[in-house]
Amino acid sequence: MDGTEAWLVVGLGNPGPAYAGHRHNVGYLVVDELVRRQGSPLRAHKSGRAEVLEGRFAPPGVEAPRVVLARPRSYMNEIGGPVKALAGFYGVPPERVVAVHDELDIPFESIRVKLGGGDNGHNGLRSLRSSFGTGDFYRVRVGIGRPPGRQDPADFVLSSYSAAERKLLPLEVDRAADAVETLVTEGLERTQQRFNS
Repeated sequence: MDGTEAWLVVGLGNPGPAYAGHRHNVGYLVVDELVRRQGSPLRAHKSGRAEVLEGRFAPPGVEAPRVVLARPRSYMNEIGGPVKALAGFYGVPPERVVAVHDELDIPFESIRVKLGGGDNGHNGLRSLRSSFGTGDFYRVRVGIGRPPGRQDPADFVLSSYSAAERKLLPLEVDRAADAVETLVTEGLERTQQRFNS
């Protein structure tokens, strides 16, 4: 991977405390963990539509690509505009954008990493595809599983994790953050071998 060009890592979610614990906001949690590892807080971007932190996934002094970590401040179905604006501001093409998001079709405690694909009914991915005019960006898909019984998937993603899941969630967030770092520093194939279990 080219060490000179920047990457944009975006956590998909909905802003505000009312949504904080929802399954749909796991992308925010993963970006928060990556920010914690950088040792500096997110700051408001001058666009006013996102919080960002610039850093590198390497110890100080080690050559590594520049990474912009971002949490958009818009709702999931409108996330594409702010993300495209950030990508333009930092000179990041879609093929170096990493969207971290919840995935219904993957069981809880599972992660899948891929490049490109459809939106699979995910409003955040649909908005990104529409704004970029392509689906050729990376996805770190954090499994949340299917809703129980006949619960509407739309209600399920906007509900909080169960008590049992909440105990395991920090480990899953940590693994997803590891997957993002591995993707940027070692490439897709190695990341898939390690995390697409």
